Amino acid sequence: MSLIKKQGLTSDELQLLSSEMSKKQKSSGTTWLLWIFTGGLGGHRFYLGKTGTAVAMLLTLGGLGIWAFIDLFLINGMVKDTNERIEDEILSEIKLLNNAKKNSAAAGQ
Repeated sequence: MSLIKKQGLTSDELQLLSSEMSKKQKSSGTTWLLWIFTGGLGGHRFYLGKTGTAVAMLLTLGGLGIWAFIDLFLINGMVKDTNERIEDEILSEIKLLNNAKKNSAAAGQ
């Protein structure tokens, strides 16, 4: 799906996307380390921006460990989904910037 969204981008825009992704994307390694050391407290979910479920894990101590265990099987998918969401947000910002430039150019004529 992401390839379709990237199709109309110029090389400069693709470079901008790559640069922003390298700054904002979440690391699987960091997520796993957070799960190992703070899994029962939801540290990995806070890192991935899943604040609501992270607070729930914090308050229930990871569902008394059950929720933290289930996350063992979900972490890779959560990281992938988070990074796809981040990429979509960056693509939206690039498109908004392009529209603003076009509108500014049209207003200047």
